[in-house]
Amino acid sequence: MSLSPAADAVLKILVLLARQVEPVPAATVAAALGLPRSTTYRLLGSLVEQGFVSYLPEEKRYGLGVVAFELGSSYSRQMPLRRVAQPVLTRLVSATRENAHLAVLHGSDVYYVIEQRAPRRRALVTDVGVRLPATLTASGLAILSVLSPAQVRAVYPDAGALVERAGHGPTTLPELRDLLHGVRERGYALEDNLITEGLASVGVPVLDRTGYPVAGISVTFEAARVDAERRARLVEAVQRAASTLNRRLGG
Repeated sequence: MSLSPAADAVLKILVLLARQVEPVPAATVAAALGLPRSTTYRLLGSLVEQGFVSYLPEEKRYGLGVVAFELGSSYSRQMPLRRVAQPVLTRLVSATRENAHLAVLHGSDVYYVIEQRAPRRRALVTDVGVRLPATLTASGLAILSVLSPAQVRAVYPDAGALVERAGHGPTTLPELRDLLHGVRERGYALEDNLITEGLASVGVPVLDRTGYPVAGISVTFEAARVDAERRARLVEAVQRAASTLNRRLGG
């Protein structure tokens, strides 16, 4: 059964607010979702009344409310995505003999929900619960590459929202757009020496039944040890794992 237009708009508003690093004006919500301003104000008002959204009158901005936080806390306790993905990553590590990860977008960062380590591989910084800038990680770039231009602008409204490390990473919005275009063209994201010296990662988005990128799946390896042929095999393995997870999520 399809959602009513109002219910669909309400859910999109909540998702949009959840991905912001700070509260935003109603005009930003309306522009990002293509909603009339009158409809946006009406729906935001209803969400404020129910506690899902908080309104900051001094700033005239909206952010997630206490009820939304309670829902998020319940999700963290149950972690259905993690439970569904764990066996997929276990098989990915077994097939590639490399460390594998699952991460979700949280604002402009990725939040790691699974780290599956391979035997005799280097320990990484991507433990469960770690957050890293999405534009510097393979998982993050894979997720961002599937978002619409409006959604990407909502996450990165200006260049000040972008993070670089040791002179690496996009510093302007056009650079970010070009980077994401390259990810879409290749079918996977690549990160090389941005997070840990000597290590590289390839990542692929995980999609739900609507085609929305709910997570990114990746493997990390020692760049000097992996030649072009093996790297291509790693990409194929990650793509197969993502396809399996897509099916499990109804995608």
